[in-house]
Amino acid sequence: MARYPELPRIFFSMAAGTEEDKRKELYTLIQQWGAALLSELDLRDAEIEATPSTNVYSVVTVSEIGRPKAGDIVYAASAGKFKGYVSIATTAAWYDLGGP
Repeated sequence: MARYPELPRIFFSMAAGTEEDKRKELYTLIQQWGAALLSELDLRDAEIEATPSTNVYSVVTVSEIGRPKAGDIVYAASAGKFKGYVSIATTAAWYDLGGP
């Protein structure tokens, strides 16, 4: 499970370093926080993609489903067919499932 990093709390002492040094330190801390956040979001996305779908929809057309996941199944009433959503590498599309 993704654990999102907290934005660092920063307290600058008035005597330590120049204003430029303080800006550089703040920029570095925010950059590190952003990198950690992106890493956790990528982990979360990978976990979601790896979770098998259990959704079965009944729609007129498959375009009604805004964000399908790999493994989703629909009954497309306009085509009178069951379709399955496949997402492999750069290919993501609905395919007919068996039957006439």
